Amino acid sequence: MIKGVNHIGIAVRDLETSLKLFRTIFADAPIHREHVEEQKVDIASLQVGSVLVELTAPTDESSPIAGFLAKRGEGIHHIAFETDEVNTELKRLSDAGLRLINEQAVPGAHEMLIAFLHPKSTNGVLMELCQPKKAEAGTSADKE
Repeated sequence: MIKGVNHIGIAVRDLETSLKLFRTIFADAPIHREHVEEQKVDIASLQVGSVLVELTAPTDESSPIAGFLAKRGEGIHHIAFETDEVNTELKRLSDAGLRLINEQAVPGAHEMLIAFLHPKSTNGVLMELCQPKKAEAGTSADKE
């Protein structure tokens, strides 16, 4: 079951420049920084209420974020929805006819398992499903 919005991902070219801007906008919002090798990105997340604003910059030209920036420029990249069972949700949505980018969850930032739904099946919006790894133990879909 989808529980709510976890974060809004914003693709940026220069993390430090963008972080300076977003620090001005959100003042004293707590900031979390992380490198996610699997996605070839560096992130800086600002906690705004119960939602994270996740600034994401590519660390390599082969990163999906680099491709997004080349095609569309900086801006909103995705909206992430939290669930306790990401792989179960992927199966449910696939069975309902939605197109998946990830058939199974992969490691992401904030110690989450993540997977994306293809925007061609979600009205042009790239959607991410994310699951805290601590919830992983209770899901049989994540075990091999």
